[in-house]
Amino acid sequence: MPIREVDMARKRIGILTGGGDVAGLNAVIKSVTYRGSEDDIEVVGLRRGWEALTHLNLDDPNSRSHYVIPLNRENTRTIDRRGGTVLHSSRVNPSKIQKLPGHLVGNEVPVSLSTNGGIATKTWDLTSRVLANLSGLGIEHLIAIGGDDTLSYAAKLNELGVKIIAIPKTMDNDVRNTEYCIGFSTAITRASDAIQRQRTTVGSHERIGIFRVFGRDAGFTALYTAYATSIRCLIPEHKVDLDKLIQLLIEDKRANPSNYALIVLSEGAQWEGYKLREYGEPDAYGHRKKANVAESLADEIKQRTGEETITSDLTYDLRSGDPDFIDKLVALTFGNMAYDAMLESKTGLMSALVEGRYDLVPIPDAKLGPRKLDVASSYNTERYRPIYANKQGLPIFLNRAS
Repeated sequence: MPIREVDMARKRIGILTGGGDVAGLNAVIKSVTYRGSEDDIEVVGLRRGWEALTHLNLDDPNSRSHYVIPLNRENTRTIDRRGGTVLHSSRVNPSKIQKLPGHLVGNEVPVSLSTNGGIATKTWDLTSRVLANLSGLGIEHLIAIGGDDTLSYAAKLNELGVKIIAIPKTMDNDVRNTEYCIGFSTAITRASDAIQRQRTTVGSHERIGIFRVFGRDAGFTALYTAYATSIRCLIPEHKVDLDKLIQLLIEDKRANPSNYALIVLSEGAQWEGYKLREYGEPDAYGHRKKANVAESLADEIKQRTGEETITSDLTYDLRSGDPDFIDKLVALTFGNMAYDAMLESKTGLMSALVEGRYDLVPIPDAKLGPRKLDVASSYNTERYRPIYANKQGLPIFLNRAS
């Protein structure tokens, strides 16, 4: 069913998912759609994240069908039963488009030049197109689901007068102003299950098992996986002493009747004297891929001790598959909170957990960067393990919004 011309008598809202997918996104989409159907409010799905609003050509029916989908009870009835996002996603930054859509070539669009390594790069700011497409679609309120990058642009739109509500999602759990982001629990469940399964293989071969998980700037995923599996971990917030770390792993291995040891690393983890290498072109938000720190640690262990290792990259597996109970519960609740906020014409707010309670908070200030672990209260810098003591009085996820 095509999107009708703007009908001022009926409210219309938009919803999009940006950045990497996680389990639980479809539950948000369904909850907003069902609530809308009860209030005779049209819900428009914007496909492929911010790209829907930068690349959409309102005069082209093929472009409309590619980027816009009317949502209803029929086409969302079962979507919450699976992971991913039925709206698809992208990492497009509307303020820094690296290639103009064909229908905009030749138009006057704000352009910027930057130089990196002697190479000049041209980017375009399509914010004016975003505003025009929102207006052309008749979208009065927007719900944006994403992590730091997606929500940084949501904050910009709010400043420009767009009514917008944000919902945090990332298995890194590093969005500011909330203690929990959709996708985190499922990621920890996946990581814990994978590590428990691989104990049999690592133990059979009497090796040191090294697991790498996502966490460019924050170590929540590695720390909580270690917490649940009782193994050591490395996080980006603290550089460890490599000699001491290897000695601890060797001691773990010797003390284990099956003669093996395990450790989980954030992708951004480092040790003293080690510089994390990056490769490839930066994405729309300036991030480059990080070299596999697990492989680097495996090489160091082999060179220094002769011990054999098994490395496993768990990163993308943690975001795949169906959501667990926690992520479905939080996703449904965050979605309904966002919808309620929209009904009250609120803007610039984000669904959140604060002190273990559901709340609406300001969309985070992108200039502050991602939220980090409080090392002093959560990470034992002598044993390279989570701190298990002194948790009384903490919210359910053992951390506070910052």
